[in-house]
Amino acid sequence: MIDKASRYAETHEWARLEDGGMVVVGLSSFAIEQLGDVVYMELPAVGGEVTKGEALGVVESVKAAADVYAPVGGKVAAVNDAVQGDPDVLKRDAYGAGWLVKIEAADPKEYEALMLADAYEKFVQNQEQ
Repeated sequence: MIDKASRYAETHEWARLEDGGMVVVGLSSFAIEQLGDVVYMELPAVGGEVTKGEALGVVESVKAAADVYAPVGGKVAAVNDAVQGDPDVLKRDAYGAGWLVKIEAADPKEYEALMLADAYEKFVQNQEQ
């Protein structure tokens, strides 16, 4: 399932622009499905700076560990502690309660450059073949 209101990075993070320019970031349902049972999340500290395309955290599952990349650069305004305490939230509600961080985007053009939902859906289908 893909959230049509979000934009996507090729590294399978979703981003949603909120009023005021805040960008909410999470892992796509495709990424969560590929990882399997997530057992650990490491997220950045509030107030830290992240750079578009660089790792902002780590997700570990029973299958593998993977970096979580920043789809936009800026300052980390909030971190979802609930996900760190209960990674199963990702499976239950990837595009809602399963958000990871909120970023005060430094450059709105970075958000605009992300894939729209339809393009991401095609991108995922090509990866599955």
